[in-house]
Amino acid sequence: MAERMSLRQLDYFVTAAEVGTMTAAAQLLYVSQSAVSAGIGELEHQLGVQLLVRAKAKGLTLTPAGRLFLPEARALLARSEELRLGMREAGRGLAGRLTIGCFSTLAPFLLPCVLEEFRTVCPDVTLDFVEGSLDELQDLLREGTCESALLYGADIQAGIDFDALYSVVPHVLLPQGHALAGAEAVRLAELAEHDMIMLDVPPSLRYFTEVLAAAGVGPRIRYSTESFETVRSLVARGAGYSLLIQRPALAVSYEGLGLQVRRIADDVAPLPVGLARLSGARPTRRAAAFAAFCRERVAGAADATRRASPAAGATTPLPRQRRGHREAAGTGTVS
Repeated sequence: MAERMSLRQLDYFVTAAEVGTMTAAAQLLYVSQSAVSAGIGELEHQLGVQLLVRAKAKGLTLTPAGRLFLPEARALLARSEELRLGMREAGRGLAGRLTIGCFSTLAPFLLPCVLEEFRTVCPDVTLDFVEGSLDELQDLLREGTCESALLYGADIQAGIDFDALYSVVPHVLLPQGHALAGAEAVRLAELAEHDMIMLDVPPSLRYFTEVLAAAGVGPRIRYSTESFETVRSLVARGAGYSLLIQRPALAVSYEGLGLQVRRIADDVAPLPVGLARLSGARPTRRAAAFAAFCRERVAGAADATRRASPAAGATTPLPRQRRGHREAAGTGTVS
C-alpha cells in the first residue's frame, strides 16, 4: 500500500514555506531541524515532485509545484483543525479562528460593525482580517491566507466565486464654494472642464474612468492617490473634484474643511459589494456561518436603508444586535 502523507508533513512544509528556512520552521514547531527536513523530504517523495529549493545563502524557495501545492496544503490543515474543533465543540457551537479579507476603502465602513456583530452571533469564533486591493485579496484567497473577502464585484478573476450582498453607486465630491456645488445633482458632462482627484486603488481608476467615459468625459487628473482620506483632503482644499463610492457620515476633511456631496444625475450602473471565496474550496463551518451572517445582516442593513432613503446605493452601519432584541440602525450613511 502506498504511504499516505501526514498532517505533520503538511505542517512542516507549510511552516517552512511561510518562514523561509528549515531552522526557523523547526523553532516555531518545537522540533529539530532534521525532523522538518526529513518530513518535507518524505512528503516530496510521496508526491513525486520537489516542493522547495534549498539554498544556504537564500533560504527556501517554492518550486512551481510547491506554489500549486501550498494553498492545497493550507486547506487540508485548516480542514483538519475544523474537524478537531468540531468534534471537541460538538453541541457547544462554533469555535476557532477565521481570517477574512476586506477591500481597503470598504474596511472602515464595514469591518468595525462586522467584527463586533459577528461576535454576538458566534462568540467563540475569533474573527481576524487583512486589508488589500482587489487583486491582493484574490491572491490571498488563492493562497489560503483568508477564506472569505468583502470586496466590490469588479474584475473578479477566474477561480473566484462572488456572492453579491448589495449594490452602490458613486457620488461627486466637491469643495465648498465649487461652481457645481449649488445643484442637487451633477451631470458628469459638467465635470469635463474641472480638475479631478483620482482614487487609484484597483479597480477604482478603471471604474471611475469608464463611468466618466460613458458620459463623454476624459478626466483631467490633477492628482492621483491610493489614500481615500487624501482624496477628500485635496478636494476640501479646492484642488479638484472626485468620484467616490463610500461616504463618511461627516462631510469634512481631516483638517476640518467642509465638503459637498452631490448625487450624479446620469444613470450609472450600480457596483455590487459582496463576499468572495475560492471556487471549489469547501468552506469551514466558521466560514459558512460568516457567509450566512453577511447575507442576513450586511445585505439586510443595505436594503433597509434603501427603502428608507431615496439616495440609491446608500447603506448604513449594521444595526446593533443584542441577545433578545435588535436596536434601530444608526443615522450615519455610507454610499
